[in-house]
Amino acid sequence: MADAPESSIPKAPAGKPSASKSSVSKPSASLKAAAPFWRGRSLEEFSPAEWESLCDGCGRCCLLKLEDEDTAEIHYTDIGCTLLDAASCRCRDYPRRQKKVPDCVRLTPEAVRTLSWLPPTCGYRLVRDGHDLPWWHPLVSGTRRTVHEAGISVRGRVSGTEEEFETEELLDRIVDWPGQDPQKDPQAGG
Repeated sequence: MADAPESSIPKAPAGKPSASKSSVSKPSASLKAAAPFWRGRSLEEFSPAEWESLCDGCGRCCLLKLEDEDTAEIHYTDIGCTLLDAASCRCRDYPRRQKKVPDCVRLTPEAVRTLSWLPPTCGYRLVRDGHDLPWWHPLVSGTRRTVHEAGISVRGRVSGTEEEFETEELLDRIVDWPGQDPQKDPQAGG
């Protein structure tokens, strides 16, 4: 988390010496930072804005996925949804995505509890499983850049959109990295 801005750090009045270490008291409860909204709450308790902000903008969930008919195992590909902007890792038409892409899954608390294919780095999945958000999540870092800088996003790794590939090419596009956390497994970074 970023340090508090200097303007919010209490300072000694002008002309008076600062307190020595031995006389510094602990901050009062009112000066302590409140716990982040995603800690200690059920998924249903989030406001719509809080819910949307859990998305880190990595774009992994917008990659085409294949399900093995025999094992039900999910395999990610490096092929993006038709609406995925591979540079920004965002949907090109988020408000109308389900009209344009009928099989686009709307993430709700119920869906997040049942979907097996959410990436291990997904903010929704992490909160669902009782974990904290990592340092690179925009809610922690304060910037959307860190999801890219940490190697979490799909930026630079999408080979194209689903219209650019024939069905018979899909098996050749299966990749492992979307199902891995490069922060926990450095060899998963690319």
